[in-house]
Amino acid sequence: MAPNRRALVAVALAVLLATSGCIGFLTGDEALSFTAEPAAVADSAAQEAGYESNGTRSIEVNRTFEVAGQERRVVATSQLTGYTKSMELGPLGETEVGIFTVVSTPAVEVAGQTLNPIAQFSNRRLIQFVQQQYEGLSDVQQVSSQNITVQGTETTVTKFSGTTTLQGREVDVYVHVTKYRDGDDFILALGVYPQRLSGEEENVLSMMRAIEHPVED
Repeated sequence: MAPNRRALVAVALAVLLATSGCIGFLTGDEALSFTAEPAAVADSAAQEAGYESNGTRSIEVNRTFEVAGQERRVVATSQLTGYTKSMELGPLGETEVGIFTVVSTPAVEVAGQTLNPIAQFSNRRLIQFVQQQYEGLSDVQQVSSQNITVQGTETTVTKFSGTTTLQGREVDVYVHVTKYRDGDDFILALGVYPQRLSGEEENVLSMMRAIEHPVED
């Protein structure tokens, strides 16, 4: 399941690149800098669901744009907190079977306008980022959606089915995606696990409901 972690990291990178592109038209001498506050799942909820934290990392994009003959440097930083779940799977041994990732990305507000394109992105658009950046996830189809409450905000969780590779074998997986805004940041949460893992959907939903933001890095 390890390749899926790279796919989820690619989501954060794609969001940052898109954000930087949108704010490139602003001009001035000083660099524009936007940094998201970290988000994470409450420790008790992660432990109850059987997931272990891999810590939080910052993902920074630093780019210079030229518009109308003027240059402007933009620095945008998102925070990614990852979790994994491992189980004993007979001949496969101890295997990573679940990936859960929380990404906080700055809303990027200038003159009262939110410039981060993720504000308009649907959950289907977010899952397309995964497909575009990671060839190992294929045959993605929407299965269902439901509303949950996270940090007092009602948000839609969309469930997708797909296929990926685990220990050299093709495995059918489910991917859950949600997005909401808290303060100056947008929060994305993604959970991936094999379809044959009965009851894992509720673990993923409980993790989403237990997201906290901001948290100490």
